[in-house]
Amino acid sequence: MAEQHTKAPYHHGNLRAQLIESVRELVESHGPDGFSVSQASRKAGVSSAAPYKHFRDKPHILHHVALEGMRRLGDQMRAARDDPAARHPSGIDTIGQAYINFARAEPGVFRLMFGLTNDHDKLESKQAGEQTYGVLVDKVAEFLGRDVNDLVTQKRARMLWTFVHGHAFLEIDQKTGTLKEHINERDYLLEITQKFLSD
Repeated sequence: MAEQHTKAPYHHGNLRAQLIESVRELVESHGPDGFSVSQASRKAGVSSAAPYKHFRDKPHILHHVALEGMRRLGDQMRAARDDPAARHPSGIDTIGQAYINFARAEPGVFRLMFGLTNDHDKLESKQAGEQTYGVLVDKVAEFLGRDVNDLVTQKRARMLWTFVHGHAFLEIDQKTGTLKEHINERDYLLEITQKFLSD
């Protein structure tokens, strides 16, 4: 028997957010190429024509799913920045943990955020990415007592980001092997933070 879909009521201003959330869930369960706009519409409880009131096409919706993901990641990094559980004086170890935790919680969106090649709104994406990355750069600059544009600040921040970014992908791709059995992740992040911020 055909699956029945009951349209959920929505207010005019909620349609865009509903569609983004529905597509986010589909990205996590099927990947960005594993579903159609019609499927996303059914999941959101709207007509197949409804998405085109807010988005040009599927890549445009995916762009906004990635953009919202970047903003959520930034929010989580900002929350971690002042986490009393931080073990390094800079608080950067908890920022790194928040980054990795986001990747674990939303691996599909995490991959999408860094894998889009046909980006409809490159400036908007660039700004969101810079704001998120800026959470780390600001804390590195503060800890080192240097300007955010100082070359040393930029180098240390980039080293920390590339390490945590690579570690996050290894985690969600299940490529860490026996590392988990021998190394506590929090200790690992603390050690890396100390190494990259030391003179």
